[in-house]
Amino acid sequence: MKNDVKKNIHCISKKHVSWNGLTLTDAAAQQILHLKNKDPNILGLKVTIKKSGCAGFTYLMDKVMSLDDNNLMYERNGAKLFVPLYAMPFVDGTELDYVREGLNHMFKFNNPQAQHSCGCGESFSI
Repeated sequence: MKNDVKKNIHCISKKHVSWNGLTLTDAAAQQILHLKNKDPNILGLKVTIKKSGCAGFTYLMDKVMSLDDNNLMYERNGAKLFVPLYAMPFVDGTELDYVREGLNHMFKFNNPQAQHSCGCGESFSI
């Protein structure tokens, strides 16, 4: 399904678009650095999206082990967050936080473009 998203916006270029970017809270930066300290091969985390859920899209996160020219990089206090160009129209302006809710610890996306989200909070629409 990720390829479906890529196909629809394949013409995006770093040179021709100005992005607001993504921001990391101190808590998110600290968690990324914590993960990096556990595995020094990790350069940072990558945020992508895919079609999923009842609202349309879901966020995916993965470790980045090598650089890719098709990703934009955002950094705070040495913590790096990578985003592929195809995902930028959907996540531009998003703040990534790391929150603790009861016993759960998780990354939370505060996306100003998200107009709807499903009841379980796993998917969003633009």
